Amino acid sequence: MNISILLSVLHMMLVLAVSARVLLRPYRQPASRIAWIVVIMALPFAGIGAYILFGEVNIGRTRIARMREVVANLQATLTGERSQKSIVDAREQKYQHLFRIGHSISGLNPVSANSGQLMADSNATIDAMVADIDAAREHVHLIFYIWLTDNNGCKIVAALQRAAVRGVTVRAMADGLGSRLMIKSKHWRAMRDSGVQVAVALPIGNWLLRPFAGRIDLRNHRKILVVDGSVTYCGSQNCADPEFLVKAAYAPWVDAVIRFSGPIARHNQFLFACDWMSHVDEDISHLLQETIAPEPGGFVAQAFGTGPTVRFSAMPEMFESLMFSARDELTITTPYFVPSESMLEALCACAYRGVKTTIIFPAKNDSRIVGAASRSYYGALLDAGVTIYEYVGGLLHTKSLTMDGEVSLIGSANMDRRSFDLNYENNILFIDCQLTADFYQRQQQYIASSRRITIEEINSWSVLGRLWNNTVAMFGPVL
Repeated sequence: MNISILLSVLHMMLVLAVSARVLLRPYRQPASRIAWIVVIMALPFAGIGAYILFGEVNIGRTRIARMREVVANLQATLTGERSQKSIVDAREQKYQHLFRIGHSISGLNPVSANSGQLMADSNATIDAMVADIDAAREHVHLIFYIWLTDNNGCKIVAALQRAAVRGVTVRAMADGLGSRLMIKSKHWRAMRDSGVQVAVALPIGNWLLRPFAGRIDLRNHRKILVVDGSVTYCGSQNCADPEFLVKAAYAPWVDAVIRFSGPIARHNQFLFACDWMSHVDEDISHLLQETIAPEPGGFVAQAFGTGPTVRFSAMPEMFESLMFSARDELTITTPYFVPSESMLEALCACAYRGVKTTIIFPAKNDSRIVGAASRSYYGALLDAGVTIYEYVGGLLHTKSLTMDGEVSLIGSANMDRRSFDLNYENNILFIDCQLTADFYQRQQQYIASSRRITIEEINSWSVLGRLWNNTVAMFGPVL
């Protein structure tokens, strides 16, 4: 047989074999299967290589097994938590279905008697974190996706060092890719030398060999600080200056963070412990059994964490449940918007049934690909009655949702497939009229610095622009 014919046959068999694997993989949406098969067929060699590197949600069998074992053991320590059924407040009863979704994700029951304060801005957030770390008496736990060696990043480094020197147990984690500059810096070594226990989440290792141990782009995107088990922070902000010098062209990065105190801190403690014990041979489960003083007159809240080792579609199910629960008003901010079909339909249905539905995006996105994909959905959203704004005062990085003046969701998760399927994320759901009003007011401030997108503007876009947006969106399932 001619060698060229033999190679062609072998190549076709390889394409068919990889395509069959795409079709046989569980928990993959039809759109994702179609997109990958198109890529493999259109770009035979490059497509196969891309699928091998990025087509499957795999961080390595050993790591998956360890993470799941850690989570199961830690969940067992929380069996004494207050049952969901003990919630009796009428307003809380109304939203029990949302808490059941959260419980199904991380096994954490909603807890009452919490308080919260929305931080004024990024610098105020860091200053508040430093103050809490300086006041710590027992332990400080921290994890960030991006931790830079800039002014704010070094403020946190110094605070952690001070805490360790005075005898506080300090455990600090950073993602191996997002925080690589900090991990390789003198500051990381200085923290370790001063007594801070440091660990790398999802380390890269050898760039050439790393793909054989699992996808290199599956990252820990969480942002968590827990102080003495009673104070915690949750929001979109990385440990960096708002000028975000690694991507200064898009600055300032505009984030929102809430400082919580009360039993909800144990939920973030649980998520931190899951990450820490999955990477470090240290059992810190006893910290989940400590008593946390309730906040008088506090509100009900629940944290949950998602990721590649958590059940499929967990985060989008929470977002969609919130959308379907809205009755009067729903306001969302997200920097990255590549929704699944079901999420797009949930947003449109919200507006169609008369809910005042508003979504705010950044006008200038640091990801040109994601920005184009996001705009491909504007027409459908506007047709349904969704109001769209684009923030022009920097890169709006806040991930927020407020609903009906009572319910809020804050955390690290974007409304894109990366946050839904690939990254480890953490969010907190809470019910409180006052804190939700504060959060809603922040969203209104974003709107005041935004321009409204109209259907006339969408219709005026060039053919090439629309072609680019829709082509990119077509491959949304593989982004």
